[in-house]
Amino acid sequence: MTFRFLLPLSLILGAPAAPAAGPNIVLAFADDYGAYASCYREPGHPSISDAVSTPAIDRIAREGSRCWNAFVSASSCSPSRAAVVSGRHFFRNGSHSQLHTPWDGDRSNDPWKPVRGFPLCLQDAGYRIGWSHKMHIDEDRMGGPQRNYKKAGGRINNFSEVMMAAPAAERPALKAAILDEVRRNLRDFLDDRREGQPFFYWFNPTNTHRTWVRGSGKELWGIDPDSLKGKLPPFLPDNPAVREDVADFLGEVQAFDAAVGVLTEELERRGEMDRTLFVVSGDNGIPGFPRGKTSVYDFGSRVPLVLRWPGGVKAGGSVKAPVSLVDLAPTFLAAANLPADADMNGQNLLPVLKGDAPESTLRGHAVIGREVHFHAARAGNLPYPVRALRTGGFLFVHNFKPDRNPLGDPLAAADPAGPKPGPLANNTGSCFPDLDASPTKTWLVGHRADPAIAEIWDIGFMPRPEFELFDLAKDPHQMKNVADDPAYATTRADLAARLDRILRENADPRLANDAFDSPPYLTRAAQREKPSVKKADH
Repeated sequence: MTFRFLLPLSLILGAPAAPAAGPNIVLAFADDYGAYASCYREPGHPSISDAVSTPAIDRIAREGSRCWNAFVSASSCSPSRAAVVSGRHFFRNGSHSQLHTPWDGDRSNDPWKPVRGFPLCLQDAGYRIGWSHKMHIDEDRMGGPQRNYKKAGGRINNFSEVMMAAPAAERPALKAAILDEVRRNLRDFLDDRREGQPFFYWFNPTNTHRTWVRGSGKELWGIDPDSLKGKLPPFLPDNPAVREDVADFLGEVQAFDAAVGVLTEELERRGEMDRTLFVVSGDNGIPGFPRGKTSVYDFGSRVPLVLRWPGGVKAGGSVKAPVSLVDLAPTFLAAANLPADADMNGQNLLPVLKGDAPESTLRGHAVIGREVHFHAARAGNLPYPVRALRTGGFLFVHNFKPDRNPLGDPLAAADPAGPKPGPLANNTGSCFPDLDASPTKTWLVGHRADPAIAEIWDIGFMPRPEFELFDLAKDPHQMKNVADDPAYATTRADLAARLDRILRENADPRLANDAFDSPPYLTRAAQREKPSVKKADH
C-alpha cells in the first residue's frame, strides 16, 4: 500500500490536516451530453454545434484548453462514471462495468471492491470532496451519501418540465430560482470546508438525459429546429421530427451551460475561480438517437472536454489527439501533486495542456466499449459485447457477438403492425430497449419499412458485422465499413492486434470464456421489463 492511500496522521489524531498543495477541482459533468457546444463549431464542417449557444462553456475553453476528440470508456452511465473515478478501462471494474452495477455472486470477489478512486485520494490529502445530483456508482467512493449537496433543490434536473409547466410570464423568475438552487448547493458545499481547504466538487445534473418536453428548445431558448437543416449527421433523417428532437436536446445543453455560468460566478465571488481547475464534460453521447448513447461510434462516445486552470492549463489551447476520460483521474491527482495509482490506465494530460509537451507524447488512442446497458434488452438478459479502438485516423470496432442486436431485441417492432405510437413514445422497453424512448425513435420505428430510410434503418438498428473499420478522413460520420476492403488490410490487422493486446494486458473478462455472459457479471434471474422512460431507468 502506498503512502497516498493512508490517512494523514493529523486526521488520525483528530487535528485538522494542513491544506493540500494543489488547486481546487470542479467537474461539471452533464448526463448524456455529447460533444455539443458553440466552442466545438468548425467552419466549413456543418454540425449540430452550429445551432447551440454556450457562452459559459466557451469561456472555459477560451481561457483554457479544449480537447476535440475526448471519448468515454463506455457509453453508458454507471460504467462510464466508474471509469472516470478509477482511471481504469470500464471492463476492469467488475460490478461497475455495467449499468446499475449488477453482481450475482460474492461481493468479496468483485474487482470493484479494492478500487480506491481519485476522489478519496484527494480527500486523504486534505481535500474536501462532495457532489450534487446524480452519481450512479457506489457513493462511498465520494465520501458517502452525506456528501451529496442537494438541500437547496434539484429542479435543474427537470428543467424543461418545470419551465414548460409554468405560464410564460413567470418563466424568467422561475429560471432564476432554478439557477439559484445550483448556486446555493455549491455554497452549502463550500461553507462546509475549513478555511483555505482545497476542494473537489462534482456537479452532475441530469437534465440532458431523457425525458425533456417536446418544443422546449424553441420555446425556452429560441432554438429554431430548422436551423439544423443540413447539419444533422447522415445516419439521421433530416426531417422536422428529428430536427425538433435535437433542438430540444440543445435547449437542455443551454440550461446546463447556464448552470456552469452560475458555478463560475460563485467561485469568482469567493475569489476561488483562478485557484480552480474547472472541467466540463459528460458521461456519454446524446440519448434517444441511433448510434448515440450506448454505441462506440463518435455520436455515442465522443464528449466535450474543456479545462481551465490559470498557470496549469494554457489559455487558448487545443488538443486534437484522441484522449479518454480515464485520463481525468491521473490528471487530477497530478494537479494535486499526488502520484497516480500504477493500476490506472489513464495518462496525465497536464504536460500537454500546459504546453510543456507536444501532443505526440499522448498515447494517441481511446479504448471504448460496453456490455450490459439495460439488463433486459435481450432474451436471457444477454449483453451486447463490443470493444473499439479510436485513433486519430480510424475507428476499429470488434462486435464480439454479431448475432445479437446492438439496440436490443425488436420486441413489438417485430410485429408487422408494430408498436402503437403512444406507448412507443413513452416506453423505452417496448422495442429495442437499449435505445431510449424519443420522438426520433418513434418516427424511425414507424417508418422502418420505408425504402427511403433503408440505409438509415440498417445502420442504426440492425446487427453489425463482427469487425468494422472506418477511415475518418474520408468518412467522419462512420457510414462506410471498410474492414473487408483489401486496401485497408494492413490497417485493420494493425488496429486489431493493438486492441487485442490492450484487452489481454488488462485481463478483459470478455476474453476469458465470455465471462460477461455468465454470473457473477450476468444476473439471469431478472425478468424482462418494459419500463416507462424515466431519468432513473438508464
